[in-house]
Amino acid sequence: MKKVSLIVHQSYAEDVIKKLYETGLMEIRNVSKDEPEILEYSEEATTHLEAAICANYEIRLSRIIDILKKIQPKKGGIKALLNPELPTVKTVDDRSLEEIYSHTEGILSDIEKHVLESEKKLEDIKEKKERIDTDLNQLNYIKDFDFDLSDLGVSDYLIIKAGKTTEFDDLKSQIEKVDKSFIISKQFGSGKKIEWAVVIGAYISEKETIEKISREKLTEFNFEIDSGSVKEVIKNLQNEKKSIEREKKQIIADLRDYAKKQLNDLLALREEIQLERIRMEVSKNFAKTNSTFIIKGWALEKNEELLKTTLTKVAEEHIICDFETPSINPDNPPVYLKTPRWAEGFKDLLGMFALPKYNEINPTIIMGIFFMVFFGVMLGDAGYGSVILILSLFGYFKLKHSDMIRSWSFMGIWMGIVTTVFGFLTNSFFGDFIPRFFYGDPNKLLYELNIGGIHLPLDSIKDPLTMLAIALIFGLIHLNIGVILGVYQAYKRKNYKEMLTTKFCWIPLQIGGGLLISNFILNVELSTPLFYLAASFVLIGIIQLFVSEGPIGFFDITGYVGDWLSYARLLALGLATVGMALAFNVISQLMGNMIPFIGIVIMIILLLVLHTVNLGLQALGAAIHSLRLQYVEFFNRFYEGGGQEFTPFKIKRTYTKTIEKEID
Repeated sequence: MKKVSLIVHQSYAEDVIKKLYETGLMEIRNVSKDEPEILEYSEEATTHLEAAICANYEIRLSRIIDILKKIQPKKGGIKALLNPELPTVKTVDDRSLEEIYSHTEGILSDIEKHVLESEKKLEDIKEKKERIDTDLNQLNYIKDFDFDLSDLGVSDYLIIKAGKTTEFDDLKSQIEKVDKSFIISKQFGSGKKIEWAVVIGAYISEKETIEKISREKLTEFNFEIDSGSVKEVIKNLQNEKKSIEREKKQIIADLRDYAKKQLNDLLALREEIQLERIRMEVSKNFAKTNSTFIIKGWALEKNEELLKTTLTKVAEEHIICDFETPSINPDNPPVYLKTPRWAEGFKDLLGMFALPKYNEINPTIIMGIFFMVFFGVMLGDAGYGSVILILSLFGYFKLKHSDMIRSWSFMGIWMGIVTTVFGFLTNSFFGDFIPRFFYGDPNKLLYELNIGGIHLPLDSIKDPLTMLAIALIFGLIHLNIGVILGVYQAYKRKNYKEMLTTKFCWIPLQIGGGLLISNFILNVELSTPLFYLAASFVLIGIIQLFVSEGPIGFFDITGYVGDWLSYARLLALGLATVGMALAFNVISQLMGNMIPFIGIVIMIILLLVLHTVNLGLQALGAAIHSLRLQYVEFFNRFYEGGGQEFTPFKIKRTYTKTIEKEID
């Protein structure tokens, strides 16, 4: 990475910005924030005046686009995943702002008023329909009562109210105590959901009493329509509802016709304006003098000459380009993670933790490979691995529309392969599915093979100690790769004390400690010279650690042992997967045998459902714990993180494309 400083004459600033935007060779940073001392002899530049005009057009276009998108029919579920609607890409010319403005005004004058008015009508229809539905819901309670809605309310002689209640007995007893009153009721629902529709009334002299009872015991109905018989009003409202539904469908059909004809053009036009706005807003990051702009940022070291040559030609040599090799502190340069295309998914896994700092080791590929291996060991079933492999192959070859899906599918292919291979090595294919249902003997092995005295397959259920040993060996390999990377990184940074103490100490500690453990615990007899050599290694490692950390370094030793033992989860999750699969096979077989005639169907359904659930749960657990081994145990040996990704100032298109031009 190179730290870039540009001083360009104001007459050529527009051309330089445009070229930077087209080529994407430089990340631009805010001068006033990162180097405020520059403002002692300059001032902050401002956003281009045209940016506000672009922003206004962008807002107006976005409003119309949102309306048209909202009314379009949408695919859902599997259909949307397998056959998504991809954006239509339109070829556009390199137009001036005036031409873009003119075209935008022409488009907006044709459809803006109509679309916005249509949206207003749809909102009015929605509100009207809600009012009708509310009235119909209330009227359906009293549709069997024979009275006119105009009777409700207060007249010269009577007060009449309609509503519903769940406390009918109390309401009735209180109304009956009122002089010259009446109550009409009908029950709805049953059990705890019983309600009563009621109409109550009395002479006007009892108005206060009736209103008090209504407030306490009655949910009063309020209607938009105030006259007509109940049945007649219901019929009229239903007809009105049908009428506005027809009107709504017509408006939506009209808008969908607009969307079909105009939406792709609107999206392309908005993107053109958006790109212009971004280009013009970037100047707020600059500093300026009376005649120049000062631009600061970052560029890849490999692009130094290309950037200098390109900008010098564009500015007709009215530019000064300065490139510096940055320091980690205080410059804090951005990080450019270069990974092969097949490893793009690993970058996402690393990003969930933290990107490396500048000049820190990039662990993306190593982390990704171990993630897939540990996932396969923890899931550890050939049947589940085959399912993952098939789904990933489908995603990789059929769902090509998404780079993310394709990248993760590629990773899933290898996860499926590792899981399948390890499943066959440990005699597990949907648990004991094949021996139980095809051989009739759940104890029978899938195959038998001897390679160099090693009997395959291993049985993780019957021989967990062997699986534990394998898990711990994986752990030692993983941790020691981290230790080696830590030593290398300290050397690269010329931090030799840290390299020889904190980082390198784990090598003699492991060698010496392993030999002594073999002697005292595993009863492996060591020769006297080898015993003293092992003890010397341990002593050297402890001295190295204590020089760096002091006595508290002892806890680093116990922490390292704890990290190593954490890899026992490879065994634990593998056993959980196999054990659950085996249990589901037993349950399905028992249920199938217990139920006559349709037992085989029930058994098949149970096997499909239970194994799907087990695959989902165990795959999720394997992924989470595999990531944990990377983030906690592995990264603890060497990784700091906290870097910011290199994000060049570059045109990013979705709905438009231009004829490719070579960089001059």
